[in-house]
Amino acid sequence: MIKKIAFQGELGAYSHEACLQARPDLEPLPCGTFEDAIERVRSGMATLAMLPIENSTYGRVADIHRLLPNSGLHIIGEEFVRVRISLLGSPNTELSQIKSAMSHTVLLGQCRNFLKTHNIKTTTGADTAGSAKYISELNDPKKAALASNLAGKIYGLKILAEDIEDNDKNTTRFLIMANSVPNEKHQAEKTMTSFVFRVRNIPAALYKAMGGFATNGVNMTKLESYMVDGDFNATQFYADIEGHPDDYNVSLALEELTYFTSKISILGTYPADPRRGL
Repeated sequence: MIKKIAFQGELGAYSHEACLQARPDLEPLPCGTFEDAIERVRSGMATLAMLPIENSTYGRVADIHRLLPNSGLHIIGEEFVRVRISLLGSPNTELSQIKSAMSHTVLLGQCRNFLKTHNIKTTTGADTAGSAKYISELNDPKKAALASNLAGKIYGLKILAEDIEDNDKNTTRFLIMANSVPNEKHQAEKTMTSFVFRVRNIPAALYKAMGGFATNGVNMTKLESYMVDGDFNATQFYADIEGHPDDYNVSLALEELTYFTSKISILGTYPADPRRGL
């Protein structure tokens, strides 16, 4: 049986690109929602799931932090993908003919300079690859899609312009999720650990909780807060740190964290992507 890696979106999405980049040995499995991608792994229909968690320009991806703690899956890796945007049109279309471009609202906002220069209006689509698929079926020489070159290849569209994003460092970080933790311990140069926690209802709880990481020399690369179950008083934090829980300084920091939190859940320990920090 062919092993698969599930992702949210149509074929040609940037999540699809992440799958090919990270695990070319697995068959990409498109899913309608993030929940569907997670369920494919839980049910055994897919070996792994590729989930976007944050973008260097637009911040965290909505819903992912809420889904991770209850997914039942473990983070076993991360993948950084440079978001390269192309203007895709029908095979016989020229750039000068394009009057409007369709894509996900986030992607539209990343090409403002190019669109303004060429006087191209925007139309919001459900997602990037879905927009490319729609434009392919529409076959209108005045309309184009903003998506990846991969989407253009899949849907038979012509690349009218490429690398048109305003920010040439725009990158999306993805998490690779699995049902279980690999038995072998990875030998990565740098290790990351992700976890969620809730602070106790005491004065300066968050400040005190973070103190252990500072005093033990543990680098925290990310700290995000979000509400739980729609309750303003129930705040949960997502954190990424450098190091493994078995490392002496990390274990001391996590032990100190327990004194000021009501709940801690380790989501995964995994090799850092080589592109991290570049």
